[in-house]
Amino acid sequence: MIALRILAYVLGTIGVVGTLMPFIKYDDWWIRGFDYPRQQLAFLLFLSAICWVLSNQQNDALNIAVSVILVSATLYQGYRILPYTPLHGKDAKDAEILEESSGHLTLMISNVLQTNTRTDLLISLVKERDPDILLTVETNKWWEEKIMEGLGDTYPYRVPVPIENLYGMHLWSKLELIDPEVKYRIKDDIPSVETSIKLENGHEVDLYFLHPMPPSPTEAYASTGRDAELSLVGLEIKERDHKTVIVAGDMNDVAWSHSSRLFQRLSGLLDPRRGRGMFSTFHAEHRLLRWPLDHVFHSSDLAVVDLERLPYIGSDHFPVLITLSYEPAQDENQGETPEEDDLEEAEETIEKGKAHEDDAVIKER
Repeated sequence: MIALRILAYVLGTIGVVGTLMPFIKYDDWWIRGFDYPRQQLAFLLFLSAICWVLSNQQNDALNIAVSVILVSATLYQGYRILPYTPLHGKDAKDAEILEESSGHLTLMISNVLQTNTRTDLLISLVKERDPDILLTVETNKWWEEKIMEGLGDTYPYRVPVPIENLYGMHLWSKLELIDPEVKYRIKDDIPSVETSIKLENGHEVDLYFLHPMPPSPTEAYASTGRDAELSLVGLEIKERDHKTVIVAGDMNDVAWSHSSRLFQRLSGLLDPRRGRGMFSTFHAEHRLLRWPLDHVFHSSDLAVVDLERLPYIGSDHFPVLITLSYEPAQDENQGETPEEDDLEEAEETIEKGKAHEDDAVIKER
C-alpha cells in the first residue's frame, strides 16, 4: 500500500504539473515542452488515479479531492487528443475518386536527420512509393548529392536549399514548379519554400513547406520564432481566400498545441489526421516517446485518398505519405474560422517573433 501511495504521488504530481504548464502563457521551452507528451501524461495520470484509489480505502475529503483532480486531469488530456483518434469525426473528407486520376497529388515529407547516412533507405522507399512531390528537410549538400544520384532523373524540378545547420530543405517534384521561392520569414538561416504546381487536370495548387525551430534547450530557448512563422503563414493563406492550398513539413509542433490550432483557425485549412489517427512521426527510435511533429494541412476542396506513416529510414523521424484528390464538389467542411481575438494575437505573435530575432542578431554582433 505504501509503495502504491508513493507511486501515486510521484506520477500524479508529474501528470498534474504537466497538464497545468501549457496554460502558462510564456514561450520558454520548459513550459512549451509540455504541449507534446499529452498521450504519455494521460497514461501517467490514469495509472496514478488507479494507484491512489487502491492505496486509499478511506473516503475522506482529501482522498476524494485528490481522486477528482487526477480523474479530471486524465479526462482533460483525453479530450485534447481525442480528435486525433478514429473515435472522432473526420476533419477532411474521404475521397470519392480513389483510382488514380488527373486530380490526384501524392506528397511525401521526410526529415532525414542530417547525420543519418542511410540514404539508401530513403531512396528505395521513394522509388517504391513514387510520390509526385518529395520534401526532405535536414538535407545538406552531401544529402543533396546522394539523392540526386538516386532520384535526380525522376524529379526534374527542384528547389535545393542545402544548409549545414540542420535546417536544409530540398523540394523534389515531377510536376513543373510555378514561381518557386525560398523565404526566410523569421530567421535568416531557417528557410521555407513556397511554390505552386498544376495538377494534370490543370488546376493550380499553392504549396508551402516549413521547418521552424523547436523550443529546446539546445536550439531555440523559446517557441517565439516557430509560433510567429506559423501565424505569418496562416495570415498569408487567409488573404488568399478560395485558393487550393497545402502546407506541409516538420513543424516542430504538435497538432493539439495552441499555436497549431491558431494556425488552423487563421488559415482555414483542414488536418487530415483528425478522425484518422495521430500518425506520430517523432521519435522513430523511442516507441514510448512519440508525438506527431510532421504535418500536412490542406484546403477543403481536397479530399484524402490515403494517409500513411512510412517505415523507418535511419532518421529520428518517420516519413509521411499523403495522396489527395481535388474534389470541389465534396467541399462540405470549410475549415475553422478565426475567433474573436485570433487576428490580434497572430499580429502580436509575429511582431514578437521578429523582435526576438532582431534582438538575437544584435547580441551576436
